[in-house]
Amino acid sequence: MPNPKRKHSHARTASRRTHWTTDLPELTETKNVGGEPLAKRHCASPDGYYKGRRLPGYKDKE
Repeated sequence: MPNPKRKHSHARTASRRTHWTTDLPELTETKNVGGEPLAKRHCASPDGYYKGRRLPGYKDKE
């Protein structure tokens, strides 16, 4: 694999790394009553609800 002839400058390395950012996950209000008030987007709630509907395969906690 080819290697660079010279070392990249600190400014060049730093300018490339400036775009490495993290975002907080987006939270939305849930539609089910009595459950978790907020949930991550595109994820089922711990109660087994997704988009206000109960998913098959989730069982009630005993």
